[in-house]
Amino acid sequence: MEKLAGLDPRRNARERHAALRLMNHSHVVSRIFAAHLTGVAHGYRSDNTDETPAPAELCAAMAECDRWYLDYVETVSEQRLAEPVAFTFTDGDRGRMTRQEMLSHVVLHGSYHRGEVGRMLAGIAVSPPWDTYAVHLHRAEPSRRLRSEPEPLDA
Repeated sequence: MEKLAGLDPRRNARERHAALRLMNHSHVVSRIFAAHLTGVAHGYRSDNTDETPAPAELCAAMAECDRWYLDYVETVSEQRLAEPVAFTFTDGDRGRMTRQEMLSHVVLHGSYHRGEVGRMLAGIAVSPPWDTYAVHLHRAEPSRRLRSEPEPLDA
């Protein structure tokens, strides 16, 4: 989102708008699945909104949603994770996934679209962010970078 916010809205208007639409779509899907996980109506008619939010607004909304997911996974039991949940997609089709499958879907869906946005940025000569799971883990827990001896391989 920092990279998108830093793009000149006039110079790369088409790419910036498309990237923001993808990130907003990813966010909306995350919100939809949060509603499925809690059994409340999400209120979305589609997997994106009509209006494209400004980068700062979208970034704040995504951070709030991320916090919700972090809180959810801290408190949900293994038994609840294994429970299947029936729901309806925004196109009217019915679905059924376990809570664990829903969480996996949200992670994989977001990763896929962040990768798409990264390729779009590279296409306009903007270096995409270093957006990998390993980088995330090491930024979130810098102690993982401490030097240690590798575990010996069993022969």
